[in-house]
Amino acid sequence: MRTAVKTTGEGTAAKPARATRALRTPGGLSVRLDVRAVTVVVLLLAAALAASVVLIGTGDFPIPAADVVRTLMGDGNPGQEFIVNELRLPRVLVGLLVGASLGLGGALFQAISRNPLGSPDILGLGQGATAGALVMIVLFSGSATEVTMGALVGGLVTGMAIYLLAWKRGVHGYRLVLVGIGVSAIVTAVNGYLITKADLVDASRAVVWMTGSLSGRDWAQVWPLLALCAVLLPLVLANGRGLRMMEMGDDVSNALGVRVERVRMLLMVSAVLLTAAATAAAGPVSFVALTAPQLARRLTRSPGPNLLPSLCMGAALLVTADWVSQRTFGADQLPVGVVTGVVGGGYLLWLLVAERRAGRI
Repeated sequence: MRTAVKTTGEGTAAKPARATRALRTPGGLSVRLDVRAVTVVVLLLAAALAASVVLIGTGDFPIPAADVVRTLMGDGNPGQEFIVNELRLPRVLVGLLVGASLGLGGALFQAISRNPLGSPDILGLGQGATAGALVMIVLFSGSATEVTMGALVGGLVTGMAIYLLAWKRGVHGYRLVLVGIGVSAIVTAVNGYLITKADLVDASRAVVWMTGSLSGRDWAQVWPLLALCAVLLPLVLANGRGLRMMEMGDDVSNALGVRVERVRMLLMVSAVLLTAAATAAAGPVSFVALTAPQLARRLTRSPGPNLLPSLCMGAALLVTADWVSQRTFGADQLPVGVVTGVVGGGYLLWLLVAERRAGRI
């Protein structure tokens, strides 16, 4: 690991260059790692896992963290194994996967649009997935599986509509955000109409789902989301270099050999799938996709999309928010979407003020 110090023409020392380490494989593949970014990823993973252990031990039947770890290792008593493995572990895993999916999806959208407001929350993907779920609840009284599929289809259709409406010899960042805001307003109105047409039972069920909650989540939500993340994460990381080059502009990226529209389409589809699947699993949990990439970038102090830090930050944020909701208000009394909405709304106001002071809006 080496650091370099640049000097100006007057001989004064500038800031030292970022510490990096190059890793080379026997096959000749070379990867350059940012030491600070790697450290942030490790610390965020540790924080997410620690919060998960504490969250598993929280509830009407408290379990010490040491007993939780012992039970997860297969050395707990039958009562603890049932509570941990069957009741609480699936909920925590869904929280980790939903947070990771939203964090990664938000980082992709913000990098593609080159705009810190280019988040699924702002673009209307969450509202589109909500519309799909409401159609299944209100019009067809669908089962939990049908509601999940409806949310997934609704998110995909909304994402496709936004991309097509924003297309004009390519997709410009601000045009994507503006089209997304318009689509979000339309879909929100449709959701309100569906709620007014529902009977009392379906309306109550829909409102609970729309809040965004991890209550009652089990292994049926874990496996599909885990499989999707296992497929999309390597695909996204493999295109991370092209995504970083695209931040310099389409013309420069094309000159450097990046197939811009192909990479953009592939990563947008991946981001839409991640966001729609997360919404289908836990409802529209707000503002995680907006805040996680920005917080990760401030921790790493690194340019580029910061995909892995954003993923880890999203997971840590969501399980911590779920712990806060249970610890402060009691288990299941306050859905996690309310906590993330309060925190994320405050962060959005701060971000808008900062962007205005910087003269960017």
